[in-house]
Amino acid sequence: MKKFILAVAFAAASAAASATGVAADPALGTWKTEVDDGSYAHISMTPCGGNICGTISRTFNSDGEYNSANKGKLLVRDMAAKGGGKYEGKVWRPSNDKIYIGKMDVTGNTLKLRGCVAGGLLCSSQKWTRIK
Repeated sequence: MKKFILAVAFAAASAAASATGVAADPALGTWKTEVDDGSYAHISMTPCGGNICGTISRTFNSDGEYNSANKGKLLVRDMAAKGGGKYEGKVWRPSNDKIYIGKMDVTGNTLKLRGCVAGGLLCSSQKWTRIK
């Protein structure tokens, strides 16, 4: 009986995840950024509407973890899945407080994030690594 109840619970959870369409999304989780202007961060990637958003959850510099004014702010904004681990949306760069055209590619435990101008022709990128 316990196996049956577990099987039903698992099936219900799987159906709910399939209905939302984001539960198995490869971009979800916590990611470590590259160092930018002397600091790096952990970004929590979560569903936002039908897209993916990333919030700064922890910040670090050469002295270790510190309490940045940017914690809790949205860095990755409304990234829409385009298939094959590719996403498009917006990205905010804290060091200059500008929002750019955002492009993201996720392959396994690596996320490549690009902030672009000129209609996406000129981009600056970072490679992030999955923490969890």
